[in-house]
Amino acid sequence: MRTVLKFLRPYRGLFILGLILMLVELAVELIQPIFISEIIDNGILKNDLNHVYLFLFIMLATGLVALASGIWNSFVAGHVSQAFAYDLRTTQFKKIQTFSLDTLQKFKTSSLITRLTSDVNNCDQAVYMSIRIMLRAPLMIIGSIIMSFVVEPRLAVYLVIGTPIIFVIIFVIARIGAKLFGKIQRKFDEMNRFFQQNLEAVRLIKASQTSEQEINQFKNKIKDIRHNYTYALRLMEFINPSLLFIINGSILAVIWFGSDMVNQSTLEVGKLVAILNYGMRMQGGFGMLAFLIMTLSRMKASSERIEEVLTTNSDEEVIDKEPTPKSNQAYGVEFKNVSFTYPNATKTVLKNISFKVQPKEKFAIMGSTGSGKSTLLSLIPKMYQTKDGEILINNKNVDDWKIEELRDAIGYVPQTALLFSGTIIENLKFGDPVADNEMLEMSSEKAQIHHSIKGFDHEYQTLIGQQGVTLSGGQKQRLSIARALVRKPGILILDDSTSALDIKTESALWDALEHEDTTKLIVTQKITTAKTADRIMLLVDGEIEAIGTHESLLKESKLYQEIANSQESAVIA
Repeated sequence: MRTVLKFLRPYRGLFILGLILMLVELAVELIQPIFISEIIDNGILKNDLNHVYLFLFIMLATGLVALASGIWNSFVAGHVSQAFAYDLRTTQFKKIQTFSLDTLQKFKTSSLITRLTSDVNNCDQAVYMSIRIMLRAPLMIIGSIIMSFVVEPRLAVYLVIGTPIIFVIIFVIARIGAKLFGKIQRKFDEMNRFFQQNLEAVRLIKASQTSEQEINQFKNKIKDIRHNYTYALRLMEFINPSLLFIINGSILAVIWFGSDMVNQSTLEVGKLVAILNYGMRMQGGFGMLAFLIMTLSRMKASSERIEEVLTTNSDEEVIDKEPTPKSNQAYGVEFKNVSFTYPNATKTVLKNISFKVQPKEKFAIMGSTGSGKSTLLSLIPKMYQTKDGEILINNKNVDDWKIEELRDAIGYVPQTALLFSGTIIENLKFGDPVADNEMLEMSSEKAQIHHSIKGFDHEYQTLIGQQGVTLSGGQKQRLSIARALVRKPGILILDDSTSALDIKTESALWDALEHEDTTKLIVTQKITTAKTADRIMLLVDGEIEAIGTHESLLKESKLYQEIANSQESAVIA
């Protein structure tokens, strides 16, 4: 919890102010039973109305002070808790941006979402309640005990007899509760992951009419949450009836023995009323303490999950700089004896890969699924760190490049077209935030998407929905390519990014990119695409099978001949 609590340091002054205001409220509550005792014993019983009016005025004045302090305390608590939550969320998000793909694999996406939302909310609520009642609850209990001894020690003894038992119950349940709430948050991770997958596959689910199965699976997920949450709440709520039983027993003892003392004229009525008031305040204090323990148990479970993110080593640095117009020249790419195995895996994905791509060359990579094509491309922008061999960009090892300069030089279009909620122009500017409209339209024309955009009602201001749900597969791919071209990349990486394009559109795309000052690395499964490349590399099980032009591979590579013949046969059929 220490790492999370450090985020309160900037607000120490306000936090202390909140506690002081809370203490003012508490002091008024603890002194008022004394005033009531005075009104009864020295006012009502002695028929001294002036004494009654005096202390009623004092109670009203102190009550107004407590009211003002309470309202101010709530404002302070709200400000501090929300500022704390803002800082915690922002820092977590920044931290996640510094993780490599390797590190991100240790955290499930749904888990990170829960940590940024539900877990932060739990911590936020705990901070708010801490300022409001963290010290108020125990001090109310302790203050009531002290004041009851000041008023009448003989009766005060009965109020404190059960107090140690209550503290033991609270301590034991709090420890168990923290573990239970940690388990519940992990169950929320699973639910979020299922829901996320359901939304991503919504078209497939509707097309296959499996909504009923999905609903049943979701019910099973939330049944686990309901079961664990119910058990946790029942356990935490066990505190209230336990403390009520003990405190009410103590209050009954005070009434029993106090009434005898009053009858024997050894105790004033006002003091008995004051002791009973303190007993009721103790009861309220224990109730607040039980609620606070439940809130802090949640915070402990959530803060440990947040700390796991914050204390994970950063792999990259997030550069905070003003965006500048991008301008790159074509870069050469060279792999020298590169082998690669994914972290925490045993199978080698790439084995002794060596090849060289000249600046402005169009280099196609082909191979069956799982042959290592996408993995190879992901090593160029250092998505993963290679341990064996070297990767050179313009004869300079990628490890010697500043990460921001390296990635600024690369336009990367992944297999799955990734678009963001917002307008088309906002998605294009993701490639270069300072690109002007002329550059955006030029990139769109090269990517063969400009005319489609012009056909939309709002053209470049058209909202495309989450992950481009309103666009076709080909439109999403072309828009993703346009976004990469906006960067004016020195290296353009297209990871099977033209699979949804028809032959005519794809041909126009390659014609538009022919004179682009960039080196093109293209993963493709289509011979028609490979034909347009300067050279083609075949990968088989992570090893280079052959490299050459379309014509030379048709003569020398049996595998390439089989691929070409099978695709030509399919076209004829």
